[in-house]
Amino acid sequence: MAGCGAHHPRPAALRVERADLVQLAHTLQRLQTPTAAEVAAARAAWPSLAGGLPDSVAPALRVEVAAADRHAAALTLPAEVTTEGSVTGPAAELAGMLKSYVRLAQRGWQYLATAIAAEPATAATDSATYPRHSTPAAGSAAPAPGGGGNASGAGDNEENAATARFLRANAPLYIDCVYDGHYHLSLIGKTLQSAYLKLGGASAFGASLTQSQVEALARAYSIPATRLEPHPAPGVVV
Repeated sequence: MAGCGAHHPRPAALRVERADLVQLAHTLQRLQTPTAAEVAAARAAWPSLAGGLPDSVAPALRVEVAAADRHAAALTLPAEVTTEGSVTGPAAELAGMLKSYVRLAQRGWQYLATAIAAEPATAATDSATYPRHSTPAAGSAAPAPGGGGNASGAGDNEENAATARFLRANAPLYIDCVYDGHYHLSLIGKTLQSAYLKLGGASAFGASLTQSQVEALARAYSIPATRLEPHPAPGVVV
C-alpha cells in the first residue's frame, strides 16, 4: 500500500524509457550549436526589447531582431519531439519543454521581425492620419504612375498602416513568447539530470549516455547559459 501511486515501470518499460531518454539526449546534443546561436542573437536584442518595442526602432535593433529570427527559424526538431506520444517516461517531459522553446522562440521572433519590418510602411506619428506616399510593404506592388495609381497607393498605405498598428499593439505578446521560450529552455538541463538519476544513472545507462555527457548538456541548457535578463516589464504599453 505504501508504494501506491509511485512510478515503478516494469523492466521492459524501463528499457524503453531509458532508450527514449538517450534519444532525447542525442537530440539535445545535435541542437547545441544552433540553440547557442539563437540564444546569442536573442541576448543581443533583448536589452532593447525587455521594456517593450521602442517607439523608434534603431537600425542596430532591426539587424539584431532579424538575426534572432533567422537563427530561430533554423531550429528543426525530429519527429520524436514534435509527435505526441513518440517518447515515454521522463523523456516526454523533456520533449515538451524543447518543443515549447522552439515554437515560442520562432513565433515570437517572426512576429517581432514582421512588426519592425512593417514600420517603414508608415511614418511614426501620434496622428490618426498616415502619409499617402510611404514606402510599400515588402512584396506589394508600387503605385502606378499617374492619377490612377494614387487611389490604389493610398489604399495600400492605409492597409500597411493598419498592419503596422496591429503588430505594434501586440508586440508585448511576441516579447513574452521569446522570454517564455527561453524560460523553458533554461530548465531542460536540470530536468535531464533528474530524469537520468530517476532511470538508474550511470550504472544503468553505461556508455549509451554517460554522466559526463549529461553534465555537459545540463550546463548547455541551464539558466546561466540560456535565460534572458531582465524579465519583461509588466503591462508594457507600446
